Amino acid sequence: MNRQLTPATALLLVVPPLLWAGNAIVGRLVHDMVPPLMLNFLRWTIAFVILLPLAATVFRPGSGLWAHRRSLAVLGLLGVGMYNALQYLALQTSTPINVTLVAASMPVWMLLIGYLFFNAPVNRKQILGAACSIAGVLFVLSRGELNQLLSLRLVAGDMFMILATIAWSLYSWLLTRSHVSTVLRSNWASFLMAQVVYGVAWSGAFAGGEWAVSGREITWSWQLLIALLYVAIGPAVLAFRCWGIGVQRVGPNIAGFFSNLTPLFAAVMSSAFLGEMPHVYHIIAFGLIVSGIVLSSR
Repeated sequence: MNRQLTPATALLLVVPPLLWAGNAIVGRLVHDMVPPLMLNFLRWTIAFVILLPLAATVFRPGSGLWAHRRSLAVLGLLGVGMYNALQYLALQTSTPINVTLVAASMPVWMLLIGYLFFNAPVNRKQILGAACSIAGVLFVLSRGELNQLLSLRLVAGDMFMILATIAWSLYSWLLTRSHVSTVLRSNWASFLMAQVVYGVAWSGAFAGGEWAVSGREITWSWQLLIALLYVAIGPAVLAFRCWGIGVQRVGPNIAGFFSNLTPLFAAVMSSAFLGEMPHVYHIIAFGLIVSGIVLSSR
């Protein structure tokens, strides 16, 4: 990890926010067709099938899949079982623009978790950048009326997205500090598959609990099938691949600020596909978020 942000690394870190914005749009489009936790389970089941030809060696004896079960189970829980499940829950009651802007608090959690649990140094520019990002989050939560901050009440979707962001921040730090064998890490598909194996088990258990409580059924259609293929191939496999490389190169603190590009892509896609036009407070909030990226990465 050299922490030098090159143009190639920056491009890699732009790809996941673009795909994640599409994930938020798709999650909103199909929220009436499939329960949120079941959507997450189906998504990662398809990703498992896609990865299987590329990472079949992970199931061979001595690969590390079982020897490192504790670390992999935690990574699978945070990155596969929790993050998008919570995001899909958030999209049941919130819009993609709001959900992705709330997720812009990620740099704050990245810095805080790194400082408290991983002895990561924090400099003034990172603190200032995080302050800009959190100001943008507060601005969108208050819907642009700052006098409402004192009486602000978080809705369920906001809370789910905050929990998802904390889970992803911890996951990103563990990617750089997890004691998984170098043999398993040497192949990106095998390392991701090792996480997906445990993550599918977690997400399946969560989906089963959701069905037991709600009893909601899936409304199958070709639109849902296309949506499932997209969220499995793009935001899951490709985004995880690019994010993993970026985090390894520059560290979670700098990479975390790139996740804040997601609201921009979400705003553009929302206006194109959902007819949900951004408001002035969304533009101001995004300006604060971009300022945070610039300050933290210099």
